[in-house]
Amino acid sequence: MGGERIWTAALLVIGDEILSGRTQDRNVAQVAAWMNRQGIRLAEVRIVPDEEERIAAAVNELRRGVDYLFTTGGIGPTHDDITVDSIAAAFAVPVIVHPEARAILEAYYGSRGGLNDARLRMARVPEGAELIPNPLSGAPGVRMDNVYMLAGVPSIAANMLEALNGQLEGGRPMVSVTVGAFAAESEVADLLRETQRAHEGVAIGSYPFAKDGRFGANFVIRSEQGERAQACASDLAGRLTAAGFEPVAGGI
Repeated sequence: MGGERIWTAALLVIGDEILSGRTQDRNVAQVAAWMNRQGIRLAEVRIVPDEEERIAAAVNELRRGVDYLFTTGGIGPTHDDITVDSIAAAFAVPVIVHPEARAILEAYYGSRGGLNDARLRMARVPEGAELIPNPLSGAPGVRMDNVYMLAGVPSIAANMLEALNGQLEGGRPMVSVTVGAFAAESEVADLLRETQRAHEGVAIGSYPFAKDGRFGANFVIRSEQGERAQACASDLAGRLTAAGFEPVAGGI
């Protein structure tokens, strides 16, 4: 949509607990929203188990197809936190204890029982990596080339993302405008297609729902230019009205 440079990213969610259903992932939405504010498009999300070979293979595949790869999970103090080891394997470099990370952890745990072997694991990074600040719990995130390793705990991941505000190169944030209607998708499919064709640089997504025994859909208009999104939303609302449906600004 447009000729400007589009910056893309992928998200790799790591953890057996996500795949088993024991833990419900909450990072995808917040990472996607943060990326949009940076002008970066989240192009793919993948979930892999706590297996070094699977993680390393996914990292190497994904990081080569996007500008940025983010990972969540597996950078804690326990034996099954193997993201650092896996990404070191992907880059074919050793794992080292980062001196700045060690100093951060020594200061953080100074009044919390000190730095033991388990806590020291959180100072390990692939050789050549940089740190991502974590003001919430001390243990930093890690950046290796275009790979950004975040914590799996959503509140900690959010703090790491905030520390990266304005640090990544991106384009224009996408603007979204929503119009809802109690209209079955099959009844308005042609109308949606015609509306999108009439507005260059705009994409319309349709998201169906059932509410109070009625079927409907929310139509999300997305564009890099807010005025184009708004113009398309107004046009769509008019077309829905003409077709006998009542549009609802902001969605249902």
